[in-house]
Amino acid sequence: MKLQDLENSWIHQFAKPFIIAGPCSAESEAQMLETARGIRESNANVPVFRAGIWKPRTKPNGFEGVGVIGLGWLKKIKEEYGFLTATEVANAHHVAAALEANVDILWIGARSTVNPFTVQEIAEALKGTDKVVLVKNPVNPDLALWIGALERLAGQGVTNLGVIHRGFSTYQKTKYRNVPNWQIALDFKNQLPNIPVIVDPSHICGNRTGLAGVTQEALNVGYDGAMIETHCTPDEAWSDAAQQITPQVLAELIANLELRTSDISAFDDEMGRHRTLISDLDFQLIELLSQRMKISERIGGLKKENSIAIFQPQRWKVITEYAQQKADESGMSVEFIEKVFKAIHEESIEVQNSI
Repeated sequence: MKLQDLENSWIHQFAKPFIIAGPCSAESEAQMLETARGIRESNANVPVFRAGIWKPRTKPNGFEGVGVIGLGWLKKIKEEYGFLTATEVANAHHVAAALEANVDILWIGARSTVNPFTVQEIAEALKGTDKVVLVKNPVNPDLALWIGALERLAGQGVTNLGVIHRGFSTYQKTKYRNVPNWQIALDFKNQLPNIPVIVDPSHICGNRTGLAGVTQEALNVGYDGAMIETHCTPDEAWSDAAQQITPQVLAELIANLELRTSDISAFDDEMGRHRTLISDLDFQLIELLSQRMKISERIGGLKKENSIAIFQPQRWKVITEYAQQKADESGMSVEFIEKVFKAIHEESIEVQNSI
């Protein structure tokens, strides 16, 4: 079955925004039940409780999840508090165990999505299931790989699909744990508007402070909901403590979200998407300029050590020639490119003078 033909009516049973919440990792039965009780008593509109049972970790010898025993805790939460349940699966063994425990929603993590062999193994283990299966974007910004994972699932008769946008890894340190790269996610939505998209602000931010902003930004551009890591005592969490919040903070975050109503014009929706992309590009520009100025600091240090004048006319000539070349290639005006490069060069001189 083609992805474009899927109805994905499963999402319509939930109020918008569709929220999945719960701890990064299942740690103990008491921790799971206390978190679930806290979410229920906070009156947050959360239909699905999540917990990582198996935890892929970057380095060995860390906490890699409690394993199958945690599925029993999820089952108890469903029975006592009425939540649907969700967990990550990374191989056929995980799938079999989760299906046997009647977990309602399974997701494939970013580290798994990046490997077609792993996704194929999971897809074959899920063959014909009516469970909801969500696919996180791969760790690298590769739209074809993301869509390819969904195609493998659809090829095995899995028809209740959705995706999770959790951001993309980058070598550079930024304010995000994983940079959003909204353009890739919005390209996905344009190609496959019938596939529900939810945001994972916990993994995009890597901290608590940015969760509300990223979630709101996602809703502004038409996302269906969010997966937000929630823990009864976040500071004591065994994994990703910095990005988890209490049930009470979760309820406040959800209550403050603003939803686009159906009478918003298509023009406004399109404007919202463009503004989000501009904000994303502005962020990237600032990060690049910051990196450039750090290199200027190093150059300033070298010039000081070798008693070389800061301003080098020949270097400015090279920069202006380069600006003209780039203007021709990009179709932008030479005057504009020269203004930008002049401003950058002047700031670089100031940075070097400060050394």
